[in-house]
Amino acid sequence: MTWATVNVRSAGSVGPAPQPLLSSPFGLITSPLGMASQLCRIMRPDDANIAGNVHGGTILKMIEEAGAIISTRHCNSQKGEACVAALARVERTDFLSPMCIGEVAHVSAEITYTSKHSVEVQVTVMSENILTGARRVTNKAALWYVPLSLKNVDKVLEVPPLAYTRKEQEEEGRKRYEAQKLERMETKWKNGDVMQPSINPEPYTVSYSQSTLIHLVGPSDCTLHGFVHGGVTMKLMDEVAGIVAARHCKTNIVTASVDAINFHDKIRKGCVITISGRMTFTSNKSMEIEVLVDADPVALHSQERYRAASAFVTYVSLSKEGKTLPVPQLLVETEEEKKRFEEGKGRYLQMKAKRQAQIDAIPQQQ
Repeated sequence: MTWATVNVRSAGSVGPAPQPLLSSPFGLITSPLGMASQLCRIMRPDDANIAGNVHGGTILKMIEEAGAIISTRHCNSQKGEACVAALARVERTDFLSPMCIGEVAHVSAEITYTSKHSVEVQVTVMSENILTGARRVTNKAALWYVPLSLKNVDKVLEVPPLAYTRKEQEEEGRKRYEAQKLERMETKWKNGDVMQPSINPEPYTVSYSQSTLIHLVGPSDCTLHGFVHGGVTMKLMDEVAGIVAARHCKTNIVTASVDAINFHDKIRKGCVITISGRMTFTSNKSMEIEVLVDADPVALHSQERYRAASAFVTYVSLSKEGKTLPVPQLLVETEEEKKRFEEGKGRYLQMKAKRQAQIDAIPQQQ
């Protein structure tokens, strides 16, 4: 992907530093090399989904690229073994507003916390109408990266520390780090789950919309060091989830949000990856789809197939005019499907309560 411009703030820069598109909600944080980076490019027709807006997977890929650049620069900011930052996890990402073809995407990334072996990057995406100059926020995301040695990509290196302007920033970052670490461990315990196909499934059942994509990992999917870009994996996951959603409701669909994406292991060049998606929960106007990514290193007979990534993606159904439509209710048949439905309902109600709490807090802040 070619970026139109790249601006990086550096502690040693000459001249005025470019201003970030948005002030960070975490305050000003400095690092030895880059504190924040900004990337932008115009959205082209080949970036569109079937509804005519920018494909959600394209935006996820841009978010990951911005995070990879700034975290790799930070991890190489001190003398030591050269490394590359690999994506380990993406926190919940909400698609706040659709981005249109012809608009310019501005991606602003900032490092907000570092542990001994990981980097937290906060990313904000804005769209710009180049005719009017109007801008709006479309996405916000938090990503976690780990530095891998260039000599041995299976070796995780230590991360240079940040210098925080307030002690509270480090403490808040540590809480986020511990929370995501716990959730990643909980997800690993569930990685034995496999999606099995069903013969002649009934409409609106889990088996009816379940979808699988098989992809051979080539050089264009990978970093210079032979493993897949996290953004490439996320785009494929979004495509499969979109197929599941479209099959279920047979309308135009768009990505509404992505729950935490966990990257459990690297995917190397030459692997065959299987991306599977299934419906887990439906509300009146939304659908939750679970996506699993399995990697099969076909060239290495000594290594077995393994779970590489997993996530939950939420979609909404749209009319031709772009208005939300009711979603057909999911018909659950087995005990496992009922269990997954209740778990999805819990996530839905939890997020709904969180959004309501944010709305209720607005008058108090004013």
